[in-house]
Amino acid sequence: MSDIDTKNLYNQLGINKSQNSESKANDELGQAEFLELMTAQLKFQDPLSPMENGDFLAQMAQFGTVSGINDLNSAFGNMSAAFQSNQALQASTMVGRDVLIPGDKAMLSEGGSLKAAVELEQPANQVLINITDANGQLVHRMDMGLQQAGLLDFEWNGVNADGNAVSPGQYTVSAEIRRGQDITAGEMFTTVQVESVTLGQAGQDLTLTVSGLGDISMSQIRKIM
Repeated sequence: MSDIDTKNLYNQLGINKSQNSESKANDELGQAEFLELMTAQLKFQDPLSPMENGDFLAQMAQFGTVSGINDLNSAFGNMSAAFQSNQALQASTMVGRDVLIPGDKAMLSEGGSLKAAVELEQPANQVLINITDANGQLVHRMDMGLQQAGLLDFEWNGVNADGNAVSPGQYTVSAEIRRGQDITAGEMFTTVQVESVTLGQAGQDLTLTVSGLGDISMSQIRKIM
């Protein structure tokens, strides 16, 4: 209530204000001071010209608004602290986990396998998965046959069409979705491992560092393995 000159009001009403509130600025009015001031106003008002109810209620409403804003700010502060704690808890459980994110680039490790998925918006008569190397050469094709709508997971063991193991590294996955005579491409997702997590500021998302791809946002994750 910065529009109330509390010092002058106290002087006018004959209130001897103690020095306990020296830490407060002269234009600040706390709850205790407000109630003391309102009591004094009622006590010393002119009986022939009493305070109008509207004036009294307006001052009460003004103080209530300021008090409510302070309480709201305090509540938001508590929510921010809780949000940060929740982020820290999420971060502690994410490192070392595999997650599924949008993209067609996937890493094949030495002696490992490549895991990915394709989104099917509608049922398909046939789904063909193509895996190409860094030069764009087709190294393997997987026929997934008839599939229903939804997320279709698949895994490649790193062996080409000739039955030979290919070199580890980054590969590109794509899908041919056949429905009658129509052939379309589906949205691809690849599985990556979370190497580290960076906590965001209040209201911001976690940032995950994943193997082979760098940083991604927590909101990009489709599925946690």
